[in-house]
Amino acid sequence: MAIIQLSNIKKQYDNNIMVIDDLNLTVADKELLVLVGPSGCGKSTLLRIIAGLEQVTSGELSIDNERINEREPADRDIAMVFQNYALYPHMTVRRNLEYGLKNRKTPKDEINRRITHAAKLLQIEPFLDRKPRQLSGGQRQRVAMGRVIVRQPRVFLFDEPLSNLDAKLRAQMCIEIKTLQRSLETTSLYVTHDQLEAMTLADRIVVMNKGTIEQIGTPMEIYDHPATTFVADFIGSPPMNFLDRQILEQHLGYSLSYSQETELLAFRPEVILLGEYPDQGPVFHTQIELIKPVGTGCHILTRWNDTIFTVEIRERLTSDYGKKLSFTVPHQNFHTFNKTTGKRTSNK
Repeated sequence: MAIIQLSNIKKQYDNNIMVIDDLNLTVADKELLVLVGPSGCGKSTLLRIIAGLEQVTSGELSIDNERINEREPADRDIAMVFQNYALYPHMTVRRNLEYGLKNRKTPKDEINRRITHAAKLLQIEPFLDRKPRQLSGGQRQRVAMGRVIVRQPRVFLFDEPLSNLDAKLRAQMCIEIKTLQRSLETTSLYVTHDQLEAMTLADRIVVMNKGTIEQIGTPMEIYDHPATTFVADFIGSPPMNFLDRQILEQHLGYSLSYSQETELLAFRPEVILLGEYPDQGPVFHTQIELIKPVGTGCHILTRWNDTIFTVEIRERLTSDYGKKLSFTVPHQNFHTFNKTTGKRTSNK
């Protein structure tokens, strides 16, 4: 069992830069929680704080109600996987896996049992006598995870472990990490800047921005009900389209029955209806600027007045640049925000 609690965590460097600002977070037992956000938002720093590699300026960290602020990294029973694998190049895979266990004076029979189990679990049995330079990127990452697994820690920390892999291998490793974590039932925190990776892996996602938490929720809760314009723009590929309410009402003569605090409207590219259906929502008469084929259909950049929208359709268009495209956004598919605060103003 491992429940992680972070209470009022602040991290400020000597140059007065606040990296993490009064952050509160609880990670449930056996949960895979993914921290996602742009570079510099504080997610990796938070992971290093939990691991003991960075000290907090203020606040409390605990695991199962035991304060760990003053504990050395080796005494926290936490194992971390880094993006650069951190394997010893002069050692075989087997020796990499057993190194930490030997330092802890684990009995030889137990070391062999754990290595056999981890190698089978990760399908790296054929590579145990090879050195890291003889392995592919994906195989090295499996070995890095194996070194963590054999320790049998209370908590796994993953710091962008797939960022050095190509897209196809990254997708494959996402599935393997998710399957592995479910099998081991170890509380895990995973850091990534890739929102698709976060959506694939997470039980819950924490969206971070400038050292604070914008929103916490399941992948679909965050996708369907973004709490702020930042989350709406960051989660989803392509991202949401934004439109000033006043511009919509002026140019289309379309009145919307939202509260006065609603100043900004947003809709996802895939929710539009091709054609004119004024009884369902506002109709936009646009001009096609760019077509991006995506196999199953197209992402189309269209211009409406001075606004660029991205719409997603299931048809394949190739030579319609400059042509007109009319589409309707149904009322129920609008998300509404306050422009000043960036916060959601509806419970859609």
